Amino acid sequence: HYPASITKILTAMLTAENCSMNEVVTFSESAVYGIESGSSTIYSAVGEKLTVEQCLYAIMLESANEVCLGVGEHIAGTSKNFVKMMNQRVKELGLTDTHFNNPNGLPDPKHYTSAHDMAVIARTAMQNDDFRKICNTRSYTCPKTNKHKMTRTWLNHHEMISGRHHPEYIYKYCTGGKTGFTQVAGNTLVTFAEKDGMELVCVI
Repeated sequence: HYPASITKILTAMLTAENCSMNEVVTFSESAVYGIESGSSTIYSAVGEKLTVEQCLYAIMLESANEVCLGVGEHIAGTSKNFVKMMNQRVKELGLTDTHFNNPNGLPDPKHYTSAHDMAVIARTAMQNDDFRKICNTRSYTCPKTNKHKMTRTWLNHHEMISGRHHPEYIYKYCTGGKTGFTQVAGNTLVTFAEKDGMELVCVI
């Protein structure tokens, strides 16, 4: 199936594994304008500088599509090369029902996965302490940047953590996750929870 934005779990995982949190990502024109209009964004500007840590909060909380392109270019030179890294990692994990064609999950016939494969990717991502902390954050305030003169507060879209629209969905054992939605994919969701020493991952 099309995964939509749960793709960003792998993007964030590779970013956390390949960068230090204080590295600076400078956004190119191809990153800023490389997403379809109306898709999730933090309105990054060409030439804007964000730390890798700030990028990960933007990706995992606000699902910022252009930030996925930005970190991909930062790590691999081009988004295309970063996608090769994504598929190489999928192969290393022994997964056979997944092929990614972009870092953000926007619709593409060559971009697909299965619930099982996503669960394995998600379980691997949760072994990274930076990823784990960020995806379990309810909200994050990004300080001013060289292009944005106001602070910005980013809210986690996962209702079991933030309850931003549905406080009744808050679940105290939830330790993170990632939402996704496109018209062709419908709603997708990865959720982590931990209770009494048992940790589970659920993929919908």
